[in-house]
Amino acid sequence: MRDFSTPFKTIGAKTTGAAGGALLAAMIATAPAHAANPLEMNFWLSGPKYEGRVAPCEAAIPTIVSRFQDKESTFWNSSLTITGVANVREIAFRSWQSDNIPRRFCTGSVMVSDGKVRTLNYSIIEDGGFAGYDQGVEFCVVGLDRNWAFNPACRAAKP
Repeated sequence: MRDFSTPFKTIGAKTTGAAGGALLAAMIATAPAHAANPLEMNFWLSGPKYEGRVAPCEAAIPTIVSRFQDKESTFWNSSLTITGVANVREIAFRSWQSDNIPRRFCTGSVMVSDGKVRTLNYSIIEDGGFAGYDQGVEFCVVGLDRNWAFNPACRAAKP
């Protein structure tokens, strides 16, 4: 003869285990938080030390030219390239609060291989490279922001 009470015993044990786990989690979550002790404060918790050492605007141009060509050919199946750059100038440096990551905002004009002159907006970010190593560059060419990452008209790439 079949025992129909076995599944109910299993469900009861699972429910009791889940309730016990929830109770334990609630007790841990309500425990008071304590400040870091001196050893913890001096061991790998020094925080960022941004010194504002950001390269000048002209230093990012080779990176932008390379990444633009790579982006256009890889993601948009386009043969567009930047063939010339002019009127590069800084428009802001650390334009946000003083304790934010230092950025140098720049703008300029670029000649694209389709024969059109377009505006280039970009920023150079201290410790903004891969894994926080080296400087990072974010850029937008007005009219070629196809995924609208800096839309409208690359305004999000400005300060």
